[in-house]
Amino acid sequence: MLDSLARQAWSHQRRFALGALVVFVVAGIVGGPAAGKLNARNAFSDPGSQSARAQALVERVTGRETDPGVLAVVSAPPGSEAVTSVARTIGAVPGVASVVAPVAGAPSPLVSSDGHMSVVAATLKVPRSADNAVRAIEKALHGRRDVVLGGGDVANQQVNQQAVSDLGFAELVVFPLLFVLALLIFRGVAALLPLAVGGLSVLVTFTVLRLVNTELALSTFALNLVIGLGLGLAVDYSLFLVWRFRDEIGRGAAPEDALGTTLRTTGRTIIFSALTVAAALASLGVFPQRFLVSMGIGGAAVALVAAASSLLVLPALVALLGSRIARVRPAPPAGTWYRLARGVMRRPALVAIVTAGVLVALASPAPRVTWSGVDASVLPHSKSARVVQDLVTQEFPALHGGQAVLVVAHAPPTAGPAVARYTAGLAQVPGIRLVAPPRYLGSGVWRATLGGRSDAIAPSSQQGVERLRAMPAPFPVLIGGAAADFYDQRASIASSAPLALVILALVTLVILWLMTGSVILPFKALVMNALTAAAATGVLVFVFQDGRLTRLLSYASQGGIEETDFLILAALAFALSTDYGVFLLARIKEARAEAPDERDAIALGMQRTGRLITYASLLLAVAIGAFGTSRLVFLKELGVGGAVAVLLDAFVVRALLVPSLMALLGRWNWWSPGALRRLHAGIGVVERVEVPATSAS
Repeated sequence: MLDSLARQAWSHQRRFALGALVVFVVAGIVGGPAAGKLNARNAFSDPGSQSARAQALVERVTGRETDPGVLAVVSAPPGSEAVTSVARTIGAVPGVASVVAPVAGAPSPLVSSDGHMSVVAATLKVPRSADNAVRAIEKALHGRRDVVLGGGDVANQQVNQQAVSDLGFAELVVFPLLFVLALLIFRGVAALLPLAVGGLSVLVTFTVLRLVNTELALSTFALNLVIGLGLGLAVDYSLFLVWRFRDEIGRGAAPEDALGTTLRTTGRTIIFSALTVAAALASLGVFPQRFLVSMGIGGAAVALVAAASSLLVLPALVALLGSRIARVRPAPPAGTWYRLARGVMRRPALVAIVTAGVLVALASPAPRVTWSGVDASVLPHSKSARVVQDLVTQEFPALHGGQAVLVVAHAPPTAGPAVARYTAGLAQVPGIRLVAPPRYLGSGVWRATLGGRSDAIAPSSQQGVERLRAMPAPFPVLIGGAAADFYDQRASIASSAPLALVILALVTLVILWLMTGSVILPFKALVMNALTAAAATGVLVFVFQDGRLTRLLSYASQGGIEETDFLILAALAFALSTDYGVFLLARIKEARAEAPDERDAIALGMQRTGRLITYASLLLAVAIGAFGTSRLVFLKELGVGGAVAVLLDAFVVRALLVPSLMALLGRWNWWSPGALRRLHAGIGVVERVEVPATSAS
């Protein structure tokens, strides 16, 4: 099939190129606006959890949100004309269900400690769009310098807006930087190829996500992953294809034959690489959180689209440019990477122990991780929602003094005394107090509000949720609220993680078995991938949880790591580690047919891929590291963690750990039972060439 594709691309190069241009334009028109279309509600919550069901039930019965989602901090005392006018203005906005404002002379948590500031709290209607209502409130209060808007709904909108803004900034940074690096690596007009393929991959994936979003609401944060991973993979695949094409030209092959060999060998490996990345990221789809599902869909889609773009578009562009990119490079028999591999294999046990020790040391902070959530605290201090959160924390102790606990009971209208006795019992739980007594909402639903004395993610709040849910109830009860939502998020992630890990492990084992025919190498790769992922997560804890490099990275520590970041980082680390391992092990296996000495074959394989993997990792680290420019701390964590994982894998694992462990195992690297050897003979994948093609050092 790939041979046929190469012939078609060579014979109809202009048609392929024109078709790619048409697809690019259409994808730009359809997929370009995706940033304003994706906005899944409650993207970090488990929709099937008890807390989510409690919220949904109250919203269905009342037609309004469970708690005030808009808090307007007014620089005026309660009962003043300024406070009254703000309440009146907000109350007149369509989509606002109710407004509460403090009055003069009455104690209220909505009044600051010094009495000079007031909070006007608005609860929005459902199922109307909260974003539309927030925008209308902002417009109605525009120009008033005595009012600052915050609250959960405002924070959600500003987080999404910041993510979209970060997309544009990342594009402005990453495209020129990738072009400069590509120019240094590819030299000449060939530097345009990876960016063309990358841009096409990103826009086509945007289109795919916009279409999926019509049936399944996706989070806008998936677009950030699509840009970073799409550009990185497209550049990597272009690099491997162009380099192999140049190698074949250097062997004396005609350009058309060189293109055919390139697709038949490296092209086939790219297919398996893309399947590896797609399957690893698709494992995020087993989690119920829409944020993780969106990341899984976006990551899997962009991996497949990047491979398709590289294999369908790049060959035609290579054929069109012809001799302008077919630069023949010298091929020394023993370059830098060959000598490095030989040096490592002279003391393989020592190198393996020291390298593994470094990775374990980097991973050592990971066990002391604490989790944080996504709220106004992830925003920069200049955003109004962050300003309001800080003001409430500092100036409104009664309002900040703990997280509300939502108690929803299924009981008839006549069950008021029983519901009251039950909620009074809940208020006896340590750290819990009764804030609002039970109230009948209709349709057999009662609501009461309890208050905790700690933040939602504090251990005491999480223990409080456990105790409340353990209390016997005379009727069906749901315990919700912010603390319960965080508790349910952790529980659902813990229950889904084993399946995701099994998928990651199986993908790694199957792909590397298909590439090598060995049952030893895949298990060794699994351990090394785990080390890479653990080291990257340890770095996250050391930097972001402990609040280091705050000025350099321009962030404010939350004192923890957003939990879903660990999952995405693990999937990325496994996918990209296996991705590079596929290319390296395929070339080592190919070299075994040429070099009877096992260690010489390892060194030859390292020589033929070492510089490529180094370049590829640098380019991918830049693309993924673009997350690090985000002003949202949890996206910044992903960017830094992803870049660290890529660079560790390329410069530590592939350069030192792989050759040292392979030297220790010798021919046992390639051991496989007879039945599996026969099966692999029919379906295995390896790059085969007739004459060695050694890359320059």
